[in-house]
Amino acid sequence: MGKLLRQQRRGKGSPAYRAPSHRYKADLSFRPYDSSEREGAVRGQVVGFVDDPARGALLMEVAFEDQSRSLFLAPEGAYVGQRFEAGKEASLALGNCLPLSNIPEGSMVFNIEMAPGDGGKLVRAPGSYATVISKEKDMVYLKLPSRKTLILPGACRAQLGVVCGGGRLEKPLLKAGANFYKKHAQNRLWPHNRGVHMSAYSHPFGGKQHHKGRGSMTSRNAPPGRKVGHIAARSVGRRKASVEEKKDSES
Repeated sequence: MGKLLRQQRRGKGSPAYRAPSHRYKADLSFRPYDSSEREGAVRGQVVGFVDDPARGALLMEVAFEDQSRSLFLAPEGAYVGQRFEAGKEASLALGNCLPLSNIPEGSMVFNIEMAPGDGGKLVRAPGSYATVISKEKDMVYLKLPSRKTLILPGACRAQLGVVCGGGRLEKPLLKAGANFYKKHAQNRLWPHNRGVHMSAYSHPFGGKQHHKGRGSMTSRNAPPGRKVGHIAARSVGRRKASVEEKKDSES
């Protein structure tokens, strides 16, 4: 009896492939969008930083004046003892949380809400930021890191600055052991073996000494044990030249 393919085992949802949420430090979100933020601002101070395995950027712990504490994405340049403000009347300082309508054009923002009060959904990767392009009535135009333009309500909140941790992938890992612990922190499957390296009972492409022994094209209606490779591809390999292109090349 053959073995299940990797995607079959992952789809079943066994513990070997689940994210270790019990090791995650926080369900990152802004504080509730209450009247204190809509009408004024809440103020606090950065008291420390938290390294969360759930994400590549650091979190900063903020202690507010009402004795409550919250975790926010840390911007580049944040430090312990820094003042933090959130709300409509918050100052335009690094890491502060404001509605998009109160942020000047050309500013860099991150951790952006897609709907007022959802807690922040966009631009949270290390080193990323979006740019406020323009405003029109109650809507704000943002340029995302993908260079696409997004239109959001002005009541959506965002933090000022750039997410910390940019360039963390530039440092070489140097050895396989470092990469092992990096993947282990988030329960990522590593290493990824190619199908041609496997045995015939483990993969349709296996058992052929480093070549498939068959085409990679696979029908969309193929059974789950064979559905690997180029699934329902229109064509694979080098594109064939048309008759006109051949004439041009000969001339």
